Amino acid sequence: MKCLKVIQIALAEVGTTEVPKNSNKTKYGKWFGLNGVAWCGIFCSWVYAKAGVPLGNIGFTKGFAGCQTAVAHFKKTGEITTTPQVGDLVFFDWNKDKRHDHVGIFNGWKDKGKGEFYTVEGNTAIGNDSNGGQVMSRTRNTSVALFVHPKVLDQ
Repeated sequence: MKCLKVIQIALAEVGTTEVPKNSNKTKYGKWFGLNGVAWCGIFCSWVYAKAGVPLGNIGFTKGFAGCQTAVAHFKKTGEITTTPQVGDLVFFDWNKDKRHDHVGIFNGWKDKGKGEFYTVEGNTAIGNDSNGGQVMSRTRNTSVALFVHPKVLDQ
């Protein structure tokens, strides 16, 4: 049930944009206490908190802002998974250089055989995957993805 609450809250945010445009200023950053910075991780932290399953301190008391810090944390705590569930986190390494550039929330398979899946992501856009300024539903591929099943979903 917690996974469904996470995705419901994320989906309700689709269409939200930063104001003013290209400022990285959002209600998520304001809530997090770090407004005006890249906010994909802050968005995910906000969604989890609003769903009643806060991620805890992953570099910040309200969750995480940086993908590198979060991936290191989730690797250390054994939360990486190859069988994602709706509501899990998914980190992206666009350049395949072992540095994760972006994060979103897994929203199910489009075509598992082709590795295609749906997400809800903050701070993305067509043409700017990692700093696009809006919350969107996207279709992604497993070739650049690292899935995380946060333990808070099972508590």
